Amino acid sequence: MLAEITITNLAIIDALNLKFAPGFNVLTGETGAGKSIILDALGLLLGGRAQSELIRAGADETRVEGIFMLDAAARELLAHDLEENGIALDDETLILARELHRGGRTTGRVNGHAVTGAVLQQIGDKLVDIHGQSEHLSLLRPKEHVDLLDRYSDLWEQRAEVAKLVRQLRKVRQELRDLQKDARETARKIDRLAFVIQEIGDAKLKVGEEEELKVERDLLAHAETRATLADEAYHALYGSGDLRSDEREEKGALDLLNQALQAVRGMEKFDPEIKATLDQAESAAASMDDLARTLRGYRDSIEFNPKRLEQIEDRLDLIFRLKRKYGDTIEQVLEFGKTSQQELDAVTNSEERIKELRESEGNLVREAGALAEKLSAARQQAAENLAREIEIGLQDLGMARAKFGVALNRIEDANGLVVGDKRYSFESNGIDKVEFMVSPNPGEPLKPLAKIASGGETSRMMLALKAVLGAADRTPTLIFDEIDQGIGGRIGGVVGKKLWGLTTAVNGVSGHTHQVICITHLPQIAAYGDEHFHIRKAIVDERTITQAQVLKDQQRIEELAGMLGAETDTNRASAREMLGEVEKEKGRN
Repeated sequence: MLAEITITNLAIIDALNLKFAPGFNVLTGETGAGKSIILDALGLLLGGRAQSELIRAGADETRVEGIFMLDAAARELLAHDLEENGIALDDETLILARELHRGGRTTGRVNGHAVTGAVLQQIGDKLVDIHGQSEHLSLLRPKEHVDLLDRYSDLWEQRAEVAKLVRQLRKVRQELRDLQKDARETARKIDRLAFVIQEIGDAKLKVGEEEELKVERDLLAHAETRATLADEAYHALYGSGDLRSDEREEKGALDLLNQALQAVRGMEKFDPEIKATLDQAESAAASMDDLARTLRGYRDSIEFNPKRLEQIEDRLDLIFRLKRKYGDTIEQVLEFGKTSQQELDAVTNSEERIKELRESEGNLVREAGALAEKLSAARQQAAENLAREIEIGLQDLGMARAKFGVALNRIEDANGLVVGDKRYSFESNGIDKVEFMVSPNPGEPLKPLAKIASGGETSRMMLALKAVLGAADRTPTLIFDEIDQGIGGRIGGVVGKKLWGLTTAVNGVSGHTHQVICITHLPQIAAYGDEHFHIRKAIVDERTITQAQVLKDQQRIEELAGMLGAETDTNRASAREMLGEVEKEKGRN
């Protein structure tokens, strides 16, 4: 519900704060006092058109802020919209704000989160219905009529069964569309996948082979260098090993070590304690001999194979090209090939899958059509009941000869659900196009509710609908303007009772169903208010401003007496009597 609204610098409103009650709130006051401006402010807050003419003279901007208290049902109603726009809802409080600047710029916020006017309207449409301004009138939106009818007649379970089959049907059809795309594109896809699979398969890649090939390549590429170094090391140990005619034999490190060993052995003959040194020398000679043999073996084993090196380079180049196209590693390339094979299998087996899907589609259009037909029959009965109830309500409101109907139409569609020997267009809610129809005056045919004239007649029609559909309509706050146009005091009392009834038990369910705010000039309506606001103009510092006062006890009696014609003792007595009768009526409900 709308708990509070604060308006600053809007038209003749300087600064105004209104705190509304949960039930039935009435606003009264002389024409031109600012009652309709309050509705203009609310319309601006709810995403309505922002006009710079609304800004109070001498001010640079106008600001409207509304505080809404949300019960569990309202939070559920708004959950998707808030989540979609990234708006957090920490408790039951939702704060909407909008600023309009002189240059035409507007700023909207929901719980401090900046939003566009469209988002404000999207959220506002689910918070408030302003009757008399069609921008926020849910009953004038035909697309919502099917929801209201289904809630009125408790058809949501049947509707959910239809929706489930429709979802399945749409999923099947989407898969069919995907499989039945351009045959040439399918052929190209098959060729592409086959090429990828063959290219990766022919490569016969093995995990880890790239690293092994790189090691082998490095060995082959440096074979000559390795052999030269190994030979140098060997000769450094063993010497030249041959004599040339012009040179002496060149001794190596091993020859010199053996020479040293012989010297130490000679020393040992004269000094037995040198034995440990001799052991060291013998060990060193043996180790050096082993090292020389190892170096010679390594040198002799080095392979000089340019052909093998070329093969390795080609293999590494192939791996590089495959990685560039299909993945960063051999593992990823192999996985890409596996995925491509699965995709190719799916494409090549599509004809069989298409056959299965077509059979499934045929079953679903018949099964969903049967359920949709049952739902439609239930709606037809509900529509007749709804029409009777609303026409009774219109009689109470002085529109005894008005007619109401619910049009349920179907549109034939070759791709629709099968019902009997025909096929009909469908949505997740079934095959019916539901629209409320009215004829306000005798002799006129029923016309769409959205096309009837505005004003008090429209508001009374809305009131009759709201009274019957109160349990079905989940909009928390209903605002009625000009609802008393063209009606007298007797009907005014009926209207007041119905408005108050929208805030109380519906169909035996306890608790408030709606918050109602009504601008009225009829005391019979105002007497039913749970909270009564008097709106008036005042002159402050030679400027006209709008003020609001909550009326209690004697103040309220004075206001009702004035609305009856004059603040006389007779009218005061009538006002007291009126309030007493209203309290009795409320007590009986």
